[in-house]
Amino acid sequence: MGMATLWMVASMTWAADQVPESNVVQLPVASDPTISFRLWFRVGSQNDPPGKEGLAALTGAMLTEAATEQNPYDRILERLYPMAAGYSSSTGVEMTVISGRVHRDNLRDYYPLLVEAVLAPAFRQDDLDRLKSDALNYLENTLRYANDEELGKAVLSQEIFAGMPYGHLPSGTVQAVRAITLDDIRNFYRTYFTRGNVVIGLGGGYEDELLQRLRTDLGRLPLGTPPQVPPPEPRPLRGLRVTIVEKDAKATAISMGYPIQPLRGTPDWYALAIANSWLGEHRNSSSHLFQVIRDQRGLNYGDYSYIEHFPNGGMLTKPPQNACRRRQLFEIWIRPVPNETRQFALRAALRELKSLVDGGLTDAQFKLTRKFLRNYVLHYAPTTFERLGYALDDRFYGIPGSHLDIFRRSMDEVTGADVKAAVQRHLQYDNLQIVFVTPDAAALKEALVSDSPSPIRYATPKPAALVAEDRRISTLPLKIRPEDVKIISVSKLFVK
Repeated sequence: MGMATLWMVASMTWAADQVPESNVVQLPVASDPTISFRLWFRVGSQNDPPGKEGLAALTGAMLTEAATEQNPYDRILERLYPMAAGYSSSTGVEMTVISGRVHRDNLRDYYPLLVEAVLAPAFRQDDLDRLKSDALNYLENTLRYANDEELGKAVLSQEIFAGMPYGHLPSGTVQAVRAITLDDIRNFYRTYFTRGNVVIGLGGGYEDELLQRLRTDLGRLPLGTPPQVPPPEPRPLRGLRVTIVEKDAKATAISMGYPIQPLRGTPDWYALAIANSWLGEHRNSSSHLFQVIRDQRGLNYGDYSYIEHFPNGGMLTKPPQNACRRRQLFEIWIRPVPNETRQFALRAALRELKSLVDGGLTDAQFKLTRKFLRNYVLHYAPTTFERLGYALDDRFYGIPGSHLDIFRRSMDEVTGADVKAAVQRHLQYDNLQIVFVTPDAAALKEALVSDSPSPIRYATPKPAALVAEDRRISTLPLKIRPEDVKIISVSKLFVK
């Protein structure tokens, strides 16, 4: 037996209670010299109590960015550093995942630190004060004033899910974060970080003894399986509803969207993936919105669309793992454009969405996009760590087998008629929530409700065909009613 196996056998202490085998997702890869851990707790910001929004995220952070009963946080960092390893938590609306990756040569030193973080958090006041300060800084400064793209998407989600468990950011609100106490953290931990509420994800070059020990060690978590929160039922949108976040911004970010039904793993999702990829594949210059708004007109850095939640889009080039939701939005994200072009950019995006819904894809567009996705999906999860994340997502959505395999196989089976039918069932352009992050909100409201033309001017000459198309875009009817436009100061966001 190897050294790692000898250590496992020698140090294993069997307990009567283990995490059940049904709550384990394995991805063994003998050739991988690293070991990947993803511990999924079925809890997220939807479980935050009223007035304590942000509690789930802070509890996760108190497990992975704070002291344990055995080690202060600075000592944990000192011990992890020479291993070139670490662990972290991510909290979304429905999932909290504690994850880490280590070379198997360092497993003996790494494993106790990871398990201590989950089983024996110290819950010290100085750690909570530090993490609350970080959360408040994100809400009050970073999100409001340093990232208009994420700001617009956050407001879009809040507007659509207002009054529902999805209706606040995982980071919470300023007032709520300030109110969270150590007792809140302890009680939340005891309620949701339980043996029956965890799914163990283990991947890479591990041996069976490691899985058995992990099941046994996490069997020491508190008993209990908390009840599941029902998925939200967003109110139907009627017409174009606009929220203008007034901010002294040098450019205008625009987000728009509405709820859709298909979830990953269903046939309509894979058909919609083709239409969505053609319209606005994330961070991809081949997408149609990118070509129309950025490439042809040079208005911004990029324009994208989504059929499922895509947090931290400015930092990622491929879809993230472990951001699952039972309710999704179709979204269009227009990265900041010059303020004087904001109404034109909205019209341009809506025109392309309308064209897709009403006309569908040509046979050539369908075949090219399907071929692209068949190959592109191979890049979604190049590492064991990422594939393990997808395997947990498969468990969340109840997908038999592998979403990534189904995705690629679907690209051989789906037809142009399937895509057209899915678009007709699920995409539309008449009823949307729109969010602007922009200065001079009153002037924008007046321009929107009056449906005034929005001509565009360029610093250099453009082809005559493009100029003629611009004239048609600039007068596209929006039909926005004054009562459907709301203005809010950026300083008032995420307060309570």
